Amino acid sequence: MRVIGGKFRSRQLSAPRGLATRPTSDRLRETLFNVLATRMEGTVFADLYAGSGAVGIEALSRGASMVYFVDQAATAVAAIRRNLAALEIRSGFKIESRSVSAALHRIAEPGPQERCAIVFMDPPYAANDDYSGTLNSIGHCANSLLTADAIVVAEHGRKMALAERYGPLERYRVLEQGDASLSFFRLVAERP
Repeated sequence: MRVIGGKFRSRQLSAPRGLATRPTSDRLRETLFNVLATRMEGTVFADLYAGSGAVGIEALSRGASMVYFVDQAATAVAAIRRNLAALEIRSGFKIESRSVSAALHRIAEPGPQERCAIVFMDPPYAANDDYSGTLNSIGHCANSLLTADAIVVAEHGRKMALAERYGPLERYRVLEQGDASLSFFRLVAERP
């Protein structure tokens, strides 16, 4: 596993030990960041269920000003710290070592932090409840969490059907690659 583009291009990353983490493939990350390329410079990015932190590190490599790495597994947090240290990244990130729900509420609290322009989530493919729960949580705190033109991207198994809408989040694009899919959501006005 490596960084695909930007200032850390071709640098190797390590994954958490064990089988509990399924890192986003290099090819799928490349596809994701090809789509997001014009929005990366200076953006605030959240990497939910971060695992190795590869997606968030890719965002930093491509110009994100701030990345929230969110994962509650000790092995994942250790891998994120290892990867950041190996690349000598010392600023522009915050590690939220807690549940995604708790981290979203913390990030959305009033304060000096900027709202997220891009949120990427990659729960375990078998955790159907995590997808709907997380997308609903993001929608619930959208006004204090997201910029008006924010994009929320969910990586999921190709055969998994996500809803078209989660509160104010509406899916507008799906990209499929191998066994994985990326669903892109944006904020829309609530229906009466």
